[in-house]
Amino acid sequence: MGNVSGDLTLRADRALKGARKIYARTSACPAFGSLEGYNVETFDGVFKSCRNFDTLNKKLASLVLAAAKEGDVVYCVDGSVTEDEACKIILSRHRDVEICDSVSKGAGAYGAARLKCAVPVYLSAYSVKELKSCRACAVFDVDCRLIASDVKERLSDIFGEETYCCFVSGGKAKRIPIYEIDRQSEYDASCAVAVEEGEFLKRDRYDFEDLVAIMKTLRAPGGCPWDGAQTPESIKGNMIEEAYELVDAIERGDADGKEEETGDVLLQAAFHAVMAEERGEFTASDALTRIVKKLIFRHSHIFGGDRAADEGEALGVWEKNKVAEKGQKTFGETLLAVPKNFPACLRAQKVGKRASKCGFDFLSPVSASEKLWEEVQEMVERMRADDKEGTFEEGGDVLFAAVNTVRLAGVDCEEALRAATEKFIRRFVACEKLISADGKKIEEVTSDGLLFDYYWQRAKDET
Repeated sequence: MGNVSGDLTLRADRALKGARKIYARTSACPAFGSLEGYNVETFDGVFKSCRNFDTLNKKLASLVLAAAKEGDVVYCVDGSVTEDEACKIILSRHRDVEICDSVSKGAGAYGAARLKCAVPVYLSAYSVKELKSCRACAVFDVDCRLIASDVKERLSDIFGEETYCCFVSGGKAKRIPIYEIDRQSEYDASCAVAVEEGEFLKRDRYDFEDLVAIMKTLRAPGGCPWDGAQTPESIKGNMIEEAYELVDAIERGDADGKEEETGDVLLQAAFHAVMAEERGEFTASDALTRIVKKLIFRHSHIFGGDRAADEGEALGVWEKNKVAEKGQKTFGETLLAVPKNFPACLRAQKVGKRASKCGFDFLSPVSASEKLWEEVQEMVERMRADDKEGTFEEGGDVLFAAVNTVRLAGVDCEEALRAATEKFIRRFVACEKLISADGKKIEEVTSDGLLFDYYWQRAKDET
C-alpha cells in the first residue's frame, strides 16, 4: 500500500482487481486510503488478540496462508513487503508468491527528513534493539511513547543523545535532539525517526570502526610521523602498560579511569590490527570474527549440546573446548602453550595448574609446603658454598615451590604477591614517617635492629 493514500502501483491495482479475496494488515494507517473502492477485509481484530508482535506476525501469516489454500488472495501491508515480518514468514514458505512492492516506510521517513547519506538502514521500531552501528537509519512504527523510549535509547548509544534527528509524523518532519524522541505530544502508526551521523570530527559518538579508520588516517602518508613509524615490535610494550593501567583503575574502583583505560586497550588492539592489515596478515574484522567464533565454540554449554550447572562445570567445558580448538593432544603441549612473557609468578601458577590436570600435583597445600622447606634448605646449602649458579637454580625452585603451595591453598599467587608488596610499601612509608617524627633518619635506625623493630611494630599496628 505504501506510506500514504495514492502510493498504490498500477501492478498492485491489477492484482487487486483480479483477486478472489483481499486482506489488509490494518486500517489504522494513512496508506489504507489507497484501498477505497475494493472489497477488503482487515486484520484489525487480530491485533487485539495477540500478546506481542512476534505472535501477531505468526498469526497473520497463518491466516493468509490458510486462505490461499482455497484460491488466490492479495495481502496488503503498509510500507514495503520487505519491511513486514508476516510477509517475510509467508515468503520463506512459498517462493511462488507474487510481490507488488511499494514505497517503504523507511524510505518515506528518510525522504521526508531530507537526509544525505546514501546507505541508510531501515527497520521497525519494534526491532530497534537489533540495530547495529550504522551511518544513517530510518526507524518507523514509532507508534507509542514506550516504543519511542526504546528508539531513543538505541539511537543514543549509536549517535549520541544530543545528536539531532528528524521526527516524522503524518509525512512532516521536524528536527529534535535524540533525547526528545519520547517527549512528543502524540504518536501513531505514521511516526518515524530518521538520523544520520555528522561530520567525523564533530560527532558525539564513535565506534570501533571509527577507531580503526582514524588509525589508518594517522598511519597514511601525510599522517602522524610517530604513528606512521611504529611497528608491532616497537609498541608491543604499550599493550602491557595499558592493560596494567586498566587493572589499576579497576582496583581503585575508578569508573572514569576504567572507561579511559579500556579505550586505551582498544586503541592498542586497533593499532595492531591496522598494521597487520597493511602487511596482508589480517584485518580488524577478521580478529573480531575470530573472537566471536571462539566464544561460541568454547561456550558449548550455551550454544551447543554441553551442560554446565555451575561456575566450575562451565569452566570445565571451556577448558575442554579450548584444548580441542588448539589441537593440543598431550598435557605437555598445554604447558608449552603458556606464554613465556607472562609475569613469572603468573606463569608458574598457570603451568602448575595445567600440570595438575593429569594428576601431577601435591596431595595438599601442606605436602606442597614440605617441598618448599626442602627447596629452601637446598638453596641455603648452595649459598653457604658460595655457589652462585646453584643458588640461582635453587632460588628458582624455592619460588616455584612457594607458588605451588599458595596455589593449592586456593589463593591467586599473583594477587597475593602484589598485595604483600603493597602492604610492605605501606608499612615502610609509615615506619619512615614515625622515625622522622622523632627527629631521626631511617638509615641510622636500621643499623640498630631492636630500635628498628620497635618502629616497624608501631607501623604494623597503624597499617
